[in-house]
Amino acid sequence: MTVDRRDAEGLATPPGYTHVAVANGATLVFTAGAVPIDADGELVGDGDIEAQTELVLAHLLRQLEAGGAGPDDVVKSTVYVADDHDAMIRVWEVVQRSPIASAPSNLLGVALLGYSG
Repeated sequence: MTVDRRDAEGLATPPGYTHVAVANGATLVFTAGAVPIDADGELVGDGDIEAQTELVLAHLLRQLEAGGAGPDDVVKSTVYVADDHDAMIRVWEVVQRSPIASAPSNLLGVALLGYSG
């Protein structure tokens, strides 16, 4: 699969990602469960949102590899943060340093997620 990333004319330049990703090819890989939980099911980085984000991204990369894909194949990401606006900014900074940074992305603040901590 190839992914062609581009911006749409007439829109503001996005901060670190592209507006559009066009995927060409026959294989789609869907992921779930990229959470800050270790192999034993224990929370990692309690109170350290940057460490949790780095672990979540590492899990995502392993999931992609298991599906025969890599970070350049990511068409879109959605990042959920259960905290405040400051936490969202800190998470976004970690995501923007990651290998998936160029994919179109949504950053959403939510009341809570499936795991506490």
